Amino acid sequence: MNKVVDSYDEAVAGIFDGALLLIGGFGPANGTPSNLIRAVYKKGVKNLTICMNTPGNGRQEMPPNMPRPKIKTPPNYDNGGLLIQNHQVKKVITAFPGTPMPGFPSPLHEQRLAGTLELEMNPQGTMAERLRASRAGIPAFYTPTGPGTLLGKGKEVREFNGVPCCLETAIKGDFSLIRAHKADRRGNLVYQGSSRNFNGTMAGASKVTIAEVDYLVEVGDIDPECVATPGVFVDIVVVRKNPAEGI
Repeated sequence: MNKVVDSYDEAVAGIFDGALLLIGGFGPANGTPSNLIRAVYKKGVKNLTICMNTPGNGRQEMPPNMPRPKIKTPPNYDNGGLLIQNHQVKKVITAFPGTPMPGFPSPLHEQRLAGTLELEMNPQGTMAERLRASRAGIPAFYTPTGPGTLLGKGKEVREFNGVPCCLETAIKGDFSLIRAHKADRRGNLVYQGSSRNFNGTMAGASKVTIAEVDYLVEVGDIDPECVATPGVFVDIVVVRKNPAEGI
């Protein structure tokens, strides 16, 4: 089956108001599907829930007196904060709601304080396991992270071998927007370096997984031993026109 589509707009055409989006990446420009995010921004869907490790600050300008970050991002880089900034998001599930620069205000922070955005915090490992559990068909699991803290408030707690553990539920998305380095027409994916991060975890954790990739190769050109995400977990592939754009 050929899973490749011609444009980002076509790739996100099925995304609807109120959808839960799992968006890959880790920090600034590291494996972020910027073009898919821009396509969702352009589509204008509303009341989204987004699950990201680091939503980011969108296109919000840094104060002129603030030191610039050492990590440089390309001019065409966008993160999930763009959707928040455009008021398309009603809820964010994340492990890091801040920005890479302490004291730098973000759309998430501002809307959270205004009471217009719901925030669900997760320890990073717990969020990763909630996503992995979704792909594996596991509805819930217990973790020792959280009991006795605000993150564990209101959750079922049981003891295993004398260790209190919180019950956490899987996060099943409607759409996963992920970034990979290489794909074949059947959706088998290869990542580059640390950009695998949450991309590999979110692939298959939604009803539909959309992969933005740098290069497209023919079926059989990827060594099976190098496939990080099998095509069975990928539904749509869209290829960057310029592989060098972004990071």
